[in-house]
Amino acid sequence: MKSMKNMLLVFLLVMAGFCSTVQALGNAEDDYRQLEIFTDVLSLIHSSYVEDADTQDLIYGAIDGMLATLDPHSSFLTPEMYVDMQAETQGQFGGLGIEVTTRDNRLIIVTPIEDTPAYFAGIKAGDEIVAIDGESTDGIGIMEAIRRLRGEKGEPVTLLIRRDGNSEPLTFNIVRDIIHTASVKSRRLGETYAYVRLLQFQEGTGAELKQHLDVLHAAQPELGGLILDLRNNPGGLLEEAVATADLFLDHGLIIYTEGRDEDARLEFAAQPQDTEPAYPLIVLINGGSASAAEILAGALQDYDRAIIMGEQSFGKGSVQTIIPLDDQSALRLTTARYFTPLGRSIQAKGITPDILVPQMQANSVAQSSGMRESDLANHFQQVPDEVEGESGLKIDLNSNDAQDYQLQRALDLLKGLEILSHR
Repeated sequence: MKSMKNMLLVFLLVMAGFCSTVQALGNAEDDYRQLEIFTDVLSLIHSSYVEDADTQDLIYGAIDGMLATLDPHSSFLTPEMYVDMQAETQGQFGGLGIEVTTRDNRLIIVTPIEDTPAYFAGIKAGDEIVAIDGESTDGIGIMEAIRRLRGEKGEPVTLLIRRDGNSEPLTFNIVRDIIHTASVKSRRLGETYAYVRLLQFQEGTGAELKQHLDVLHAAQPELGGLILDLRNNPGGLLEEAVATADLFLDHGLIIYTEGRDEDARLEFAAQPQDTEPAYPLIVLINGGSASAAEILAGALQDYDRAIIMGEQSFGKGSVQTIIPLDDQSALRLTTARYFTPLGRSIQAKGITPDILVPQMQANSVAQSSGMRESDLANHFQQVPDEVEGESGLKIDLNSNDAQDYQLQRALDLLKGLEILSHR
């Protein structure tokens, strides 16, 4: 037993030395004493606990608990969790399709990912998951929550949801599926405008967006304006957010990070090549826009390259570094804060829109039945307006676009900018 104690003590001292690059250790003697208490507890568990305990489970549990004392985004990844995380950044995994975080020991949904089981079931950003398959989530760790939510295609899961405005919790029965998360969607709006939706930032998002823009330009070489939709975008890879911002900026700082470790202090700047033309750009955000989505919105706002419209974003302004360990597990450790080009911190604040537009239900208004000039006998015929006929925006009032109030406001603004430019 003494040899096991010494072995564990050596292991913990090595681990403490590794963690010193992130958090300065106190007096060496005090640290040694605290670690010795920990090994005493491990020895007592092995000698006196009513059943045999697995050493790896105890060590993993201790590491998980240690990281839980830091911030909601730092966590321990078992080998299985690490594999799942790598699959997620590549855009495919099994589960429900939601991004979650913890707040005051509560499990909160940042956003449902578009076109996933959670999205179609009606899960909303800001919902609190009270229980998963009847098990309470009170005080649950972020990675344990993800483990419970993930699963094989076809497996059902029951979520008990607390939602603002509802007096009683809501029950959602959802069937897991393989989550293929497309990163970019795009389409033309009318004759001169375009719409691009960024669902999340994963491997290749910047290059994929460039391909979509090239296709849009081929159909309409001179765009009258672009709406870039970042609503409910939970973020993702920092470098892909930088690559996306670089498409719209030809110079200057995009983002910089500050951390205790010198390697965590980074700067990313825009490059002059392959920059999009200076057409009007409107960025839509809401409370589900987080992390890398906020980096992009903040950079475009600081350089006055875009008008930010919608609602206050989520406010996740920290950088997580994945640090692999020898046994194929890993640490997901918060190592830096990031700042917009003008030095604004997004942490716990978010991006404030230039034009605040809450999402509301947009309804078409019935045409008045009153008499008009065209109803009078012998009225003059209308003279065709060629300019308006060629540049007017045609929107199908039966389409989903017509029910998206924020998108309609963005389209109105683009049209107004175009009218002003012509005058």
